[in-house]
Amino acid sequence: MITPLLAILSVSLLHTGVQEVAENADESAVPNPVLVLESAPQTSALRLHADTYAAYHSDVSEAGARELTSVMALDETMDSLAAYYTDDRLVDAQIAYAALVAAQHPEFIDSVRAIADYYGSGITAASLMNDPVFVTGFMGADTASDNVVGALTTDTRTMNIVADRYREAAYDLQSQTWARTRAQDRRTRLEQIESGSVRLQTPFRMAENGNGRRLGAASDLFGASANAPRPEAPVPGLALTVGETQLQPDERRVGRILAVAALQSIESGDMRAMDALLADPAVGRCIVSARLNLAQCVAAGHFKYEDAFCIAEHALQEVAVCLTTTRAPVAE
Repeated sequence: MITPLLAILSVSLLHTGVQEVAENADESAVPNPVLVLESAPQTSALRLHADTYAAYHSDVSEAGARELTSVMALDETMDSLAAYYTDDRLVDAQIAYAALVAAQHPEFIDSVRAIADYYGSGITAASLMNDPVFVTGFMGADTASDNVVGALTTDTRTMNIVADRYREAAYDLQSQTWARTRAQDRRTRLEQIESGSVRLQTPFRMAENGNGRRLGAASDLFGASANAPRPEAPVPGLALTVGETQLQPDERRVGRILAVAALQSIESGDMRAMDALLADPAVGRCIVSARLNLAQCVAAGHFKYEDAFCIAEHALQEVAVCLTTTRAPVAE
């Protein structure tokens, strides 16, 4: 009963708070303090997870720019991407990064803190754990949700663009002698895919947003768009169109992301609840399946150019599907 109660009272509580502020303003000439959000410390666990997501998109960007002129070039792409797929780190990393995007919205974070002040951080955290989706009803959550979905959709779209390049390369490389020579490295390739996480290093660290730029799509941190100005706020009511189908935000996934952002704003060092929300078993299983399909594709291939197809189909496109935060509307 805690979650429904909080969901119902959240708006009324914040509305009452706004009325009280207005009344106090009439009685005193002293201006009310303006909410200023403190960014998460760069060394926080959430920030470190988010850095891993940014590092992943750095590798995707490098894969898109890499000249495919040798066996080593294909191996470097496959190894750099597959290293993220052998455990849950990419799942945790995406949620953490998206939570930092959501936390940039003061109205949303203010509403979370108001609820926590009224009911206590413990009860609020328990409610978020019990039903993360209910946080999507908080004031400011709609704008935060739009920003999250927009950023992550840009990231998956970038992955698909790189996938298209490697799919085309699978045909173009058939004219190259080195690529159409029978591959003798299948066992080595499979071992590299299996043990990739052991070698994974994520030296990339996102800079603090002291320059006023909003954190958006991780893929925008790299390549030609890295220095492009970002919009101050997302367009409300985001809806993506694919063909004739209008995709809607996946409420379950977005709710989990917003819940992590909410916990970050009210928790003080206790990461147990945060760790539970960072894990998304369904997405984790999807990525494991993509890695297994990548290994099967490589094992079935006889020529090096076929590795380019495996990278496109499984290391990029299939993983992009796993990481999407939109879905087709359910037919009534």
